[in-house]
Amino acid sequence: MRSINTKNVLWHFTKRLSNLNFSLFILFLITLLSILGSIIEQDQNLSFYQTQYPDHLIGFTYFNWQLIVFLGLDHLYQTWWFVFLLIVFSLSLVTCTFSVQLPSLKNARRWKFTNDIKTSHFSDNFKLIETINSSVNIIYALNYHNFYGFHKKNCIYAYKGLIGRIAPIFVHLSIILTLFGSLLSLFLGCTVQEMIPVGESFHLKNIIRSGMYSNLSTNLVVHIDDFTIDYNFNDSSIRQFFSTLSLLDNSGKQIVHKIISVNHPLLFSGITFYQTDWQMNAVRFSIGHNSKFIVQKKLRKIEINGKSCWICNLPTNLKSQLFCIIFNLKDPILICDSTGIIINTVFPGNKIYIDNALIVIKSIIIETGLQIKVDPGIYLIYLGFFILMLSTAISYISYSQIWVNIQTSSFRIAGSTNRAILFFEEDIYKIHNKYTTYTCMSMNYKNDD
Repeated sequence: MRSINTKNVLWHFTKRLSNLNFSLFILFLITLLSILGSIIEQDQNLSFYQTQYPDHLIGFTYFNWQLIVFLGLDHLYQTWWFVFLLIVFSLSLVTCTFSVQLPSLKNARRWKFTNDIKTSHFSDNFKLIETINSSVNIIYALNYHNFYGFHKKNCIYAYKGLIGRIAPIFVHLSIILTLFGSLLSLFLGCTVQEMIPVGESFHLKNIIRSGMYSNLSTNLVVHIDDFTIDYNFNDSSIRQFFSTLSLLDNSGKQIVHKIISVNHPLLFSGITFYQTDWQMNAVRFSIGHNSKFIVQKKLRKIEINGKSCWICNLPTNLKSQLFCIIFNLKDPILICDSTGIIINTVFPGNKIYIDNALIVIKSIIIETGLQIKVDPGIYLIYLGFFILMLSTAISYISYSQIWVNIQTSSFRIAGSTNRAILFFEEDIYKIHNKYTTYTCMSMNYKNDD
C-alpha cells in the first residue's frame, strides 16, 4: 500500500513538473531575473554599490545597496536560488521530453487506419477509375509525393514530415545542454585578469571570478616576449595588436609559444588566453655618456585636442623640466619644454642634448592586458545553440497525414497538417492527378495487351 502511495506521489510530482504552464512560469522568472541582472552591475566591490545605490535613493526608498547585497543581486547568476531555478527548469524539460514529447513521437509513427475521416482538416471525394490496380496506383501517387503509405483492406494511411515532430525534442535537448553548460561554467570556471609589462613573467594569481569547484594550475608560468601594434595607414588608428606569449613549466622549459591578438586567443589544456587591452606604462631614460644613470618615469594617459596620448615629465634642474608626449608607437616622441613648446622629436634609442647633458630614451615600457579563462561548459553551450538553430529550421517542416477510404465507385481522401495548409491542399490535388495518370496508363497497357 505504501509503495502504491509513493508511486502516486511521484506520478503527480512528475506530471506537475512536466506541465507546460509550470515550465513557462519558471522560464518567465529566469527571464525577469536575467533582465534584473543586466540592469544591476554585477561583481563590483561594496563601495560601488554604496555609491550607486545609496540608502536614500530618490523614488526607491527600500531599494538600496543593503537590499542588493542581502539578496545577492550583486552576483545574481551565482546565487543558490538562481541556480535552483535553472535546475528546476532543466528537470521540467527532461520530464516533459520523456513523458510528453517521446510518447507523442512514438504515437506519430503508428499506422492510423480509420473509416471515419470526417473530422480531418481537409477532405474530398474523387471518382474511382475502375481498374484492379486502383489502390496500388494511389499508393504510387502518395510515394511519388514523398508520403510513406500503408494499406489495409480498403483503407490507406500515409504521412510525411515526421522529422518535424522531432524538432520539439531537440529544442528541449538544446536548452538542457545550454543550461548544463552554464552550470558547469558557474561551478568549475574561473577568470584571471592581468596587466603585464613586456619582458616580464607571471603566475595565474589575479583571479577576479572563480567557481566553487574550480581548479587552476599554479605551476604554469607565462612570459610576455613581445607586444606590437598594427596601425591603419590613413589615420594611424589601431587595426590590431599582438602579444607574443611563452608558456613555461616550473623548470623554465618552454611548453607553448604563440602570437595572440583580439579574437585569436591561445588555447592550452583547457585554459584560454585572450588579448583584451594594452597601455603604455613608463619611459626609461639613460643620462650621461656612459649611461650611468637610468631613470624610469611613469606615463599618464591624457587627451590633447581629442586625441589620447601619454605624458611624463623629466626634471632637468631645480627650476625647469621637460615633458615627453607619446601618441602612438610608430610616430616620434615629442619633447616639450615647461611652456609646451616642442623642442625636439625623437625615436627610442636616439640621443638628445639638454643643457649639455646627454639623454637617451632607452625604451617605452608597454603593458599588455590578458584575460585568462577556464570555461569547461563553453562547448556544451555552443553545441546547445547549434542544435537550437538546427531544430528551429527543422520545426518548419510540416507533418502531414492522409487517409484514403476506397468505396464502390469513388474514394474518399482526407488529411491533416500542422502548418502550411494551402500547400497541403495542393499536395492532395497533385496526388489525385498523379493517381489519374497512373491509372490511365494501366488501362492503356491492359487494352494494348
